[in-house]
Amino acid sequence: MKAITRDELKIMNETEHEDFVLINVLPREAFNEQHIRTSINIPVKDEHFVDKVVDVVGSKDRKVVVYCANFDCDASPKAARKLEEAGFTQVYDYEGGTQDWFEQRDAA
Repeated sequence: MKAITRDELKIMNETEHEDFVLINVLPREAFNEQHIRTSINIPVKDEHFVDKVVDVVGSKDRKVVVYCANFDCDASPKAARKLEEAGFTQVYDYEGGTQDWFEQRDAA
């Protein structure tokens, strides 16, 4: 698992040819409250988390970025570990999560 910064994720989101899936791993309620626009929601606590990611992503070689609420949240590191243990080769953790993303936007 590699950590990714807000600026790196922003560049990935703005690059047309960047092939990746951005996954919010928080519970549905938290996702519905606030999430990064380009993300999908697959809660890490779902017992079929890895299977659902495989269904969406397709190839375990495709780039996957996971995120949760903030730097103190441990959901995205757990999700990244699960994906790597399942054989995903390009797993990134946006450690700042929703809080970091929207603090930057609100400050602009």
